[in-house]
Amino acid sequence: MKRFRATYIIWLRDLKRHFRDRARIFGSLATPIIFIFILGQGLGSSMSAALPAGSTTLDYKTFMFPGILGMTVLFAGVFSAVSIVWDREFGFLKEMLVAPVPSWSIALGKVVSGATIASFQGCLMLILAPLAGVKLTPQMVVLLIPTLFLVAFSMTGMGVLVASRLKSMQGFQMIMNFIMMPMFFLSGAMFPLANAPAWMDTLAKINPLTYGVDALRSIMLTDFPSRYPFAFDITMIVLISSVMLGMAIATFSRQS
Repeated sequence: MKRFRATYIIWLRDLKRHFRDRARIFGSLATPIIFIFILGQGLGSSMSAALPAGSTTLDYKTFMFPGILGMTVLFAGVFSAVSIVWDREFGFLKEMLVAPVPSWSIALGKVVSGATIASFQGCLMLILAPLAGVKLTPQMVVLLIPTLFLVAFSMTGMGVLVASRLKSMQGFQMIMNFIMMPMFFLSGAMFPLANAPAWMDTLAKINPLTYGVDALRSIMLTDFPSRYPFAFDITMIVLISSVMLGMAIATFSRQS
């Protein structure tokens, strides 16, 4: 129980730090809102024609919304891992690693806390769904919340994996921006991947966020043809989450 108590304490500490910073909570919603209501409105007339047959009545903002929801979870999950770099700079990470608890409980606490924060940010975005033309039912919300957490878990695991190997805030931000932007644009969040070039399609298939966006879109847009079956998307997300968590734990173990 001591091992999981350490996980709980780290989870609770990170959540308290997040919810005490209200500017961070509301500021993290600024970019998704800009994407949906400014970029979505501006590109709507030109991008609607690129949507697949059978979805010609679908507004581009509506098509974008699940992708922007995935982007919110991606950014929030990955950047929550910056606390590891912060703790290393101030010596708190070293104190945790020398504590009489296994290193995997520390890594697990960081991943679960980041996934919880990212899921919360995603749930806040659901409030904007009616403004984007997305009609949510209670059944959809019941499916969306655990799906958001799974996507957030995999993205946070990737962030923890990278953060555990870096020693500066600047280095973490530069590397994660280099990774996240291609992941976002190659996930099908902004445009359909059905007619993408072969090289882009290959990159999309190895992109973890592709399956998260496709799963969210299949839940929220029932009339839109999804890229993969929902069960396949969830299976891939669970597999990716397990791999990311395992690699993050292995990296923490080498530091202890």
